[in-house]
Amino acid sequence: MIDQTSGWKVKRYWGLFLVVCSAFGLARAADIPSRVQLEDVEGNAALGWVRAQNARTTADLQSDMRYKHFYNEVLKVEQSPQRLALPEQIDGSIYNFWQDAEHPRGIWRVSKPAAFNSGAPEWTTIFDVDRLALIDHADWVFQGAECLEPHAERCLIALSISGEDANTLREFDLRRHRFVPGGFLLPHSKQTAVWVDRESLLVARAWDDLPDSLTKSGYPYIVRLVRRGAPLNQAIEVARGSVDDMSVAPVTLRDESGRRLLLIERSKDFFTVTYSRFDPVSAAVTPLALPSRIGFLGYFGGRLVLRLDQDWQAGSAHFQRGSIVAVDPSQPEQAVQTIFVPNSRESTGDIDIGKGGVLAVVYENVQPRLSVFTPHDGKWSEHKVKLPANTSATIVSASVDDRTAYVESQGYIRAPALMSVDTKSFKTRPVSHTPDLFRAADLVTEQYWTHSTDGTAIPYFVVHRRNWHLDGRNPVLFTAYGGFDLSYLPTYYPDLGKTWFEHGGVYVVGNIRGGGEFGPAWHEAGMKSGRQRAYDDFASIGRDLFARKITDAAHLAIRGRSNGGLLMGVEFTQHPEMWKAVVIGVPLLDMLNFEHMAAGASWAAEYGRTSVPEERSFLERISPLQALKPDTRYPMPFIFTSTKDDRVGPVHARLFAAKLEAYGKPFYYYEDTEGGHAGTVNAREIAHERALEAVYLTRAVMDKPAH
Repeated sequence: MIDQTSGWKVKRYWGLFLVVCSAFGLARAADIPSRVQLEDVEGNAALGWVRAQNARTTADLQSDMRYKHFYNEVLKVEQSPQRLALPEQIDGSIYNFWQDAEHPRGIWRVSKPAAFNSGAPEWTTIFDVDRLALIDHADWVFQGAECLEPHAERCLIALSISGEDANTLREFDLRRHRFVPGGFLLPHSKQTAVWVDRESLLVARAWDDLPDSLTKSGYPYIVRLVRRGAPLNQAIEVARGSVDDMSVAPVTLRDESGRRLLLIERSKDFFTVTYSRFDPVSAAVTPLALPSRIGFLGYFGGRLVLRLDQDWQAGSAHFQRGSIVAVDPSQPEQAVQTIFVPNSRESTGDIDIGKGGVLAVVYENVQPRLSVFTPHDGKWSEHKVKLPANTSATIVSASVDDRTAYVESQGYIRAPALMSVDTKSFKTRPVSHTPDLFRAADLVTEQYWTHSTDGTAIPYFVVHRRNWHLDGRNPVLFTAYGGFDLSYLPTYYPDLGKTWFEHGGVYVVGNIRGGGEFGPAWHEAGMKSGRQRAYDDFASIGRDLFARKITDAAHLAIRGRSNGGLLMGVEFTQHPEMWKAVVIGVPLLDMLNFEHMAAGASWAAEYGRTSVPEERSFLERISPLQALKPDTRYPMPFIFTSTKDDRVGPVHARLFAAKLEAYGKPFYYYEDTEGGHAGTVNAREIAHERALEAVYLTRAVMDKPAH
């Protein structure tokens, strides 16, 4: 909902909106729901409009003879039994969550490590989500499990409805493969729970006896100690934040010697966090003197392992942002150990803790290596593992109980491969790999650089055929993200391979500011009122594609989702002449009201606040919804979202499409009724949405125009 101070502006906006509609004869007021109606996510007026838009979009795009082919191709790769089974190490066994044609909602299964490491795992199903959904008549989506370590006999399984962030937590017996009769049951809420012991939990959630127990961002800020068998409203409060915080949640950490820390994490905003230690004996909560911006928190050798996202002065010692350090939780600012200090072109991606030490994926100029850091007499050594160029790596699983960790490596045209890493001997060995799910033999990946409008060097990747022609007419799909310190790295997308690469398309990925490709400073350069730098970076790459004769505006499509959807909305309105097609997915688009929409208040640290004049002025200039003009010629966009998205919400996309409709501008709109912020939750939904996109993109930049 909008705040009262801006309500009169919204009313004035919609009044002018409908006057314009009438004056140009483009739409009638009765045809388009009001803003208030569109904000009523499950309201009849809004859903009626959504159904009409979905019907119009699908009728047009599905009528294309290529839709069925794209759908079948995407469904085949999404359900391929040859996909990589990613491991999770729990109590000496390998667990995996798997979806396929027989199990569209998925199964949670287990294998012995020896069989898994041989490349021929022998799986035993322990939990079938499809079966539970049938029994409960509920659209359950598996969101993982929180297990009581070290033996993990009991877990809390998280189940959401249609992929929402909110979930239900149910106690599961990992030995008997069943829910525990009369066990812990935490009903539907945005919530976090960790085990204190077998009989108690630390829980942050919406408490029924406290109606105002969620922050303005929609997350919990009160943590209670929940005892087995006791009603939730009798749980003992152990920590409380504020409604102005982003969230407060419990955290549990354990090191390789079995030492355990229970922490209360208070997120003042998306990046600013304080930690306190919870004593399960006395129930006392003691603040820890840690830096307020931490990108990773782990526990090894009785020390907290931190990635610093700020410069930190600890006593007389200074530590550079981006560094990894180890601190004594009882005396955090004394005898800080340096684990890793990046240079100006390095950043860390995944970080995790194994029995032998700290693992990190380090990128230099967006090229990866795996590093294993081990301590000796207070000093840490780095052991480097070379990884293929133009790829990315993810630490899939590491355990403080096991010297073996698992790392996945992949690239745009390099199918995912899984290797094991011994964190004591540093030896690696291949475990399994995905065979090529699309034809890639004639494709290459190259890294290019260009300069943004302020002279900053910006890298980007280009995937293309070896024998391509630089004639300025290659069909290009260009994407980026540029926000929240998240790096946009080489990833294997089989759906893209089948619908784009195999049909001659070129793929471009920009590593623009706002992301984490070069550490915290790269992110900070694209935050708040500096965000125009990210938008300029993106447009500069587009112009570089023109200058290199890779493509032209008639053959250039762009795509982004979430924060990337905002990026697409800005590029759509700032440079409509540069793009032929724009895919805007699960987006933020109303930046003057985002703080009051879904979980939007939690992102004010990234985007800025309308209550700060300078930040509001910037948001007014770039907000895509407000930037739409009736007399501007725009490319025809494809906008998609999800009714069940309780993070960004569908309202941004609805308002944007409705305004285009009122201005008589052509667009496609598709709103999945399930899927949460992911947009889709199973292979069939993914195949349908991707096939619609593929038809749209093919028509726009691959098909020759009719004469």
